[in-house]
Amino acid sequence: MTDTGVSLHDGVHVDLSDGTSVVVDAGSPDGDVNVLTHAHGDHLFRGNPGPVVCSAATADIARERRPSADVERTDDPRVGLVNAGHVAGSRAAVITDPDGTRYCVTGDVSTRDRLYLDGFDPPDVDVLVVEATYGSPEYVLPPQAEVEREIHDWLADTMDRPVLLFGYSLGRAQKLQVLAAESDRERVFVTESVARITDALAPHVDATFDAAVWDADAASGGSGPAGSSPAGLGPGDALVLPRGRATRSLAERLRTERGALAAGFSGWAIDDSFRYRGNYDATFALSDHCDFPELCALVEVADPDEVYTMHGSTDELATELTRRGFRATALRKGQATLGDF
Repeated sequence: MTDTGVSLHDGVHVDLSDGTSVVVDAGSPDGDVNVLTHAHGDHLFRGNPGPVVCSAATADIARERRPSADVERTDDPRVGLVNAGHVAGSRAAVITDPDGTRYCVTGDVSTRDRLYLDGFDPPDVDVLVVEATYGSPEYVLPPQAEVEREIHDWLADTMDRPVLLFGYSLGRAQKLQVLAAESDRERVFVTESVARITDALAPHVDATFDAAVWDADAASGGSGPAGSSPAGLGPGDALVLPRGRATRSLAERLRTERGALAAGFSGWAIDDSFRYRGNYDATFALSDHCDFPELCALVEVADPDEVYTMHGSTDELATELTRRGFRATALRKGQATLGDF
């Protein structure tokens, strides 16, 4: 296999012919040029990253998620950013070597148009590094319009109960606010953590987020901050919150005391086990990633000479792409170069 200069260590490293090292999504960025595709925790730096190539939205969200970091946004003529369609501000990195070779590192990616997000339009490149979260053939998501219709129907059918809508604080939590606002529910709330991320990204997207901040102390009869939710969560109300230890006890209390129904939203919802693992009353396959057919179609459009898969079902996707005639390999952490396979 040709040595393309691509390797996976702390982030994806692309070594250019002039000796420049471009590093994408490293926890401790150490490249000559450092790129951040989006601000999800598994892609975001841990400390002060130094200058990073990223979108304005990603810089603002990163400042919110890493308050102690000095996030300095920069540009580099060798790195172009194209919309990745994953979450607000997400960008794929298109890196041009002085020798003319074009690389694309997608980060997390979705080719679907969804609410206020446009899907990824794959560029024509020589070397593609693509995520494989749903890179196994069984992961086929229903059409976006069908998923949104199912969510709207469930929100309408459960107006006699308060509902808890679980989604990542960056990405699905904002889409759930939009979907809940489109329903007949007059009161939509979010947790403080969701509100902070929403405030950071809101200026960068064409959407309105009017949810009030839910304050558990105020809802229990204590005194909450100005603008927080009034006491109680009643029939017809919706609360958008992230899944985690901090919200687990709150959710169980609201289900017991208020009769709230809990719904989970993820591409993993196509598997029944997702519902039972999360103890949800309902689940919906609302995803911010490409499914298996969409990943294969993405590669077909980009038409690279070399393609490498990372994050998720890397072997399964590489096997399918090889069957389709591509030179495809799962990218493994720690190897010196891809020529070592």
